[in-house]
Amino acid sequence: MTPLTGYVGYSLRRAQGVIFADFNQTLSELKLRPAQFAVLLMIDQNPGASQSDVSSALGIQKANFVAIIADLEQRGVVRRRKSESDGRTYSLSLTPRGRGLLVHAAQLQSLHEARVTAQIGQEGRLQLLGLLERLSALR
Repeated sequence: MTPLTGYVGYSLRRAQGVIFADFNQTLSELKLRPAQFAVLLMIDQNPGASQSDVSSALGIQKANFVAIIADLEQRGVVRRRKSESDGRTYSLSLTPRGRGLLVHAAQLQSLHEARVTAQIGQEGRLQLLGLLERLSALR
């Protein structure tokens, strides 16, 4: 126990580190990082969305997002197309290979989520999600 244990930010950061480490390990067999999983999920749920819209929704800086998309495109899982209405904008979609990767990643993510929930119980999970949502509203 450290003097920092009573601080919300410190405890939150420590928990985040544990959760991210587990999620990274979970996705490692697919050579997929958590941010890439989030991008694939957003594109799947919003086909044709622009790069700008997806990066904003996920809070990923433009330079970092461009690198993520370039990697996913090189792997053949994401397709970028210039918008017909605005040649400066790219719309994003998953390829069939990308859909398959996302299905497999989502199955692994469910296992990860189950491990996390096992630590705090379903009621604790719902309570934690509510509290985190309230903290996110501080912006």
